[in-house]
Amino acid sequence: MIITRTPLRISLGGGGTDLPSFYGRHGGMVVAAAIDKYVYVGINRTFTDDYFIKYSEMERVKVAADVAHPIVREALLLHGIAPALEIVSLADIPAGTGLGSSGTFTVGLLRALYALKREHVSAHALAEEACSIEIDRLGRAVGKQDQYIAAFGGITCFEFCSDGRVQVLPLGISQQTLHDLEEHLLLFFTGYSRDADRMLADQKQRSESGDPAMLEGLRAIAGIGERVKTMLEAGDTRGFANLMYEHWERKKQRSAEMSSEQIDHWYAIGMASGALGGKLVGAGGGGFLLFYTERPGALRQAMSSEGLSEVRFHFDFDGSSVVARG
Repeated sequence: MIITRTPLRISLGGGGTDLPSFYGRHGGMVVAAAIDKYVYVGINRTFTDDYFIKYSEMERVKVAADVAHPIVREALLLHGIAPALEIVSLADIPAGTGLGSSGTFTVGLLRALYALKREHVSAHALAEEACSIEIDRLGRAVGKQDQYIAAFGGITCFEFCSDGRVQVLPLGISQQTLHDLEEHLLLFFTGYSRDADRMLADQKQRSESGDPAMLEGLRAIAGIGERVKTMLEAGDTRGFANLMYEHWERKKQRSAEMSSEQIDHWYAIGMASGALGGKLVGAGGGGFLLFYTERPGALRQAMSSEGLSEVRFHFDFDGSSVVARG
């Protein structure tokens, strides 16, 4: 039995510039943070001659090409893993909530397959292979930040070069700033799931067609990502909070579906209850609201009164790892 643990993430700045449709022409830059909410993948050799796969569904098939779960299927085919195998996945947070669960699952599954084969793989190679499965083999309109932050962990800056290279730069932040963020960043579930693929497909199409509003907005968000890095490394968390507000205003301009009347209401309540800045995490349309506040108690009380559940978190600095081998 092999079990891997792979962190979910929150985006702190630059989200959306990690799609090939944008960075392939203009370059991109994202600051992301891995958190201590995880996707677990277990793999076990069995005495049967098939693949037994358990996630939100259950599958039992003889041939890897017949696996319905697209990521599992492509990973098995890519690695040539023979049957007599059981694969199980569990997650601390449900999929479709903006914390990068698909990329996290892909990285965790690949980490488990490499462990099964007793082969070493670097975090960079793991992230790039996960991106290749989702973007190249499956043709999904997704970016690269989820796979990279899941593999590396930490609070990390990723620079996406137009030639496809990804530069990984851990943020040089102090322990004081790290503790400040863990104390004052609050995450609230809006209760809505959304189809990230559809939201991102629209961004991809408009970027590829040269839509001026989309490109101008994404360039501005890349600039915000650079400023987020500068602010956090300088320990200016109030300045970072102001950038979260600016980021959210820019992000809403991408699509009318990015927010909703209800989400705007909750955001306004948050800002009136002590938040200095905030934004939706992920592709938009639902999921989690992330706020920075110097008055955590007041904000928690206000969001609780609105019926929103908080997910408390710390940062994860391990990235994807094997936590059990039997």
